[in-house]
Amino acid sequence: MFDSAALVEDGRLYLRVVFSEAYYPHDTSARFEIRWYRNDDFTVHYQEEHRDRVWTCRWDRHPNTHNSRDHFHPPPDASRSNAEDAHWPPDHRDVCRIVLDRIEECIETLWERG
Repeated sequence: MFDSAALVEDGRLYLRVVFSEAYYPHDTSARFEIRWYRNDDFTVHYQEEHRDRVWTCRWDRHPNTHNSRDHFHPPPDASRSNAEDAHWPPDHRDVCRIVLDRIEECIETLWERG
């Protein structure tokens, strides 16, 4: 399912997971990045790169001026202007399960569209 997983330090430390291209149809590549903080704030960013576009979404928990602490930036561009308030479970494993289930749905949709 994954080609690589690595800790990346780009100003802040985060985990980058690159999905296997065989897991996706056509010329699509995808990755997700997770940054978790000691106070249980987090950001999980999922991105698909297609030949003609980039499709991205993000699950967040952090103080901000645009939404509640828990919020979701929906696809296709994960913009701040269309972020939605959400409620994420306190346990990081449950949050990861929600994210991975959603990613699995995205992959299934790509294959159904052929």
